[in-house]
Amino acid sequence: MTNTLLADLYTHMEWADAAVWKAVFAQGGEDSKLRDYLAHLHMAQRAFLRAWRGEPRDAEYPRFENTAAILAWARPNYAEARRHLASLSEAQLTEPLIVPWADLLEKRLGRRPGPTTVADTALQVALHTTYHRGQVNARLRALGGDPPLVDYIAWIWFDKPSPEWP
Repeated sequence: MTNTLLADLYTHMEWADAAVWKAVFAQGGEDSKLRDYLAHLHMAQRAFLRAWRGEPRDAEYPRFENTAAILAWARPNYAEARRHLASLSEAQLTEPLIVPWADLLEKRLGRRPGPTTVADTALQVALHTTYHRGQVNARLRALGGDPPLVDYIAWIWFDKPSPEWP
């Protein structure tokens, strides 16, 4: 995993998330399933950023009164994550990282999680976001909306555009 690849993955992630957010608001934005998917997606992004920074796990996450509040809370995460990851050397990316919620994983898995690096978790954030972005797009389609094309390769084909936030 290189800093260059991570920078591209996180730039794509922001572009794709922004496109999905535009579609969410075009659909009306206040569907409870959409809110749940979006809140989880962005809480996971923030949780890993906190872990990379060594911040405490027990720091409170906000409760969101509406979908717009989720977006307002989530948007700064992209620049913060890219800035943090860019500050790490490639050696630091290969350092072990024990996530603060490893005890919860141990209960769920029935065993201690195996060794994980900072790079592993950075890739996990991009992949986990893609998974939940797909759920949001499927929900948009079920609600009669028009999910955007947000594949990584589409971002490449479109000449790596900047995000267009709603």
